[in-house]
Amino acid sequence: MTVILGVETSCDETAASVVVDGREIRSNVVASQVDLHAQYGGVFPELASRAHSESIYLVIGEALHRAGISLQEIDAIAVTQGPGLAGSLVVGVNMAKGLALGSELPLIGINHLEGHIYSLWLSPPEYSFLPDPIEAVKRWVAIEFPVIVLIVSGGHTELLLMTGHGEYKRLGGTIDDAAGEAFDKVGRLLGLPYPGGPSIQKAAEAGNPQAFELPRVWLRGDHGETNYDFSFSGLKTAVLRTLQNLDPTYKPDTPLHPDIPVADLAASFQAAVVEVLVGKTIRAAEEFDATEILIAGGVSANAALRAAMIERAKRPVRVPPLNLCTDNAAMIAAAGYYRYVTGERSNLEFDVLPSWPLT
Repeated sequence: MTVILGVETSCDETAASVVVDGREIRSNVVASQVDLHAQYGGVFPELASRAHSESIYLVIGEALHRAGISLQEIDAIAVTQGPGLAGSLVVGVNMAKGLALGSELPLIGINHLEGHIYSLWLSPPEYSFLPDPIEAVKRWVAIEFPVIVLIVSGGHTELLLMTGHGEYKRLGGTIDDAAGEAFDKVGRLLGLPYPGGPSIQKAAEAGNPQAFELPRVWLRGDHGETNYDFSFSGLKTAVLRTLQNLDPTYKPDTPLHPDIPVADLAASFQAAVVEVLVGKTIRAAEEFDATEILIAGGVSANAALRAAMIERAKRPVRVPPLNLCTDNAAMIAAAGYYRYVTGERSNLEFDVLPSWPLT
C-alpha cells in the first residue's frame, strides 16, 4: 500500500488530499476562494496567494485528520509545481517542502494538467461506455492506452494523445482564450454570476441553442486541413457584437436591457463551444485509433459537453465525478503515485513553473 499526500494551490483553491495506491481517496479537503474573487469577476492573484497562506496549514491538517493517518504514515508528498499563478504556487510548494524536509519524506513536483488527467483514475469514477453506460458506472474498468485526453478548464484547453503513464503528445491547444476563460468572460457580458461556466449552463437550460448563429472556429493548417488548435476569443467578441446589435446602448458591466434574451444567448454560445470541442476530440480519437476519450478539467463538468461527446463518440467516453472536475488535491496525489512508483523524486531546490507545458 502506497499513501500519497497531495497539495494543490495553483489558482484559487487551497486543497490537500490523502490517496492510497493512486485510486482510493481517503480524504479530499478543498477551501474555495470563489466568494472572495466573485466581486472582481475573476481571480485576483494577490488575494489568492494571501488566502492560501491563511488556510493551507489547516487544510493539510484536516486532510490528515479525515484520513485517520499521521504524517509518519505517508510514503511521499506530491505538490503542484505548475502551471498556475506564481504567488499561489509558491505557497503550496513551500509548505510541501517544509513538510518533506521536517519528516524526511520524498517530494514530487506535479504538473497541474497531469493532475487533471489522473482524476480519471480515482475511485469512484463517473464515466459512460456505449452502448451500456448504466452498467459501466457500476464498475471501474481499467484504462487501456492509447487514449485521447481533452483538458478544458479556466486556464487551459489542451488536446493530447496519451500512450502510457506520463507519456503525452500534444496535438493542439488554445491560441487565445481557454474554454473556461471564454465562459467566464461571456458570463460577465451577460450579467451572470461568477464563475461563468455553471451560470451559463444554468441559463442555457431555458434557452434555444439555435437562436443565434455564432461562429465555430475550426482553424486550419498550412495545407488547408483542420488542425487540433482552438480559438474562442472571436466567439466571445461575436457575443459582444450581438449584444450591441440587440441594444445599441449596451456596455459591458452595466445592467442588461430586460428584453435581452440572455438564455438564448447563453445556449447559443455554449453550443458553439461544445461543437468545436467535441468535433476536434472525436476526429483525433479516430485518427489515432484511441481506445477511449478522457475529458478532464473544470469545464468537463458541463452537462452539454458530456452529453454531446457521449452521443457522438463511437467509443467509450470517461469523465470525472463533478467534485473532481475542478481543482483538487486528490488528482495531484493520484498523479504523484504514478510518478512515485517509477522512482521519480524532486530535489528540494526546485522552483515553481507558472508556465509549464505538459510534454
